Amino acid sequence: MHFDIITVLPELLDSPLSHSIMQRAKDDGLLTVAIHDLRKYGIGKHRSVDDYQFGGGAGMVMRCEPLADLLDKLLAARTYDEVIYLTPDGERFAQRRANQLSLGENLLLICGHYKGIDQRIRDAYVTLEISIGDYVLSGGELAAAVVVDAVGRLLPGVLNDETSALTDSFQDDLLAPPVYTRPAEWRGRAVPPILLSGNLPAIDEWRENEAEKRTRERRPDLLGEGLKD
Repeated sequence: MHFDIITVLPELLDSPLSHSIMQRAKDDGLLTVAIHDLRKYGIGKHRSVDDYQFGGGAGMVMRCEPLADLLDKLLAARTYDEVIYLTPDGERFAQRRANQLSLGENLLLICGHYKGIDQRIRDAYVTLEISIGDYVLSGGELAAAVVVDAVGRLLPGVLNDETSALTDSFQDDLLAPPVYTRPAEWRGRAVPPILLSGNLPAIDEWRENEAEKRTRERRPDLLGEGLKD
């Protein structure tokens, strides 16, 4: 899978995508990420990419021209499954969306900044708007890294054990069950005996029950039961 990311702060994306699973995926040729510095397409001597809002108000807005010039260049070279704008007023990012995006081949991400991008760019180019939560970040770079990580780890061959992603929280609308490792007893706390029994069907049933129990206690909305007061 290939990601193109448009940003005014490319250095913010260097570290999140250059370690651990994402770096291994890139090394293995399973994932490619191209980061594009929007300021190279800025206007005038100072490479400006933003301006004041029409109608007044605090905060700057990212201008149409630099974004359109870069978007046109990228769209001429590649066909994208989605052109995604990271914005607080977008669709709440969830595992189902990550699963769907992982089936594509090319994704283009636009990182917002300041008060966001001119609405005309959203209308003309963007096919999907994503928010990673009900809060505001200084820019869309961290949100873009979240999307790349969540989608990239689902690609075939990225994880050593491909079934691992299938048992993550939010797959099948359930939280993951409790997990344990050695030692079997630690500071008076013992691992549930069923996990030491070797009875795989019984262990699977225990995990399913625990996942449903944890989901009901912590995220009943995932089960369609609504939030607790």
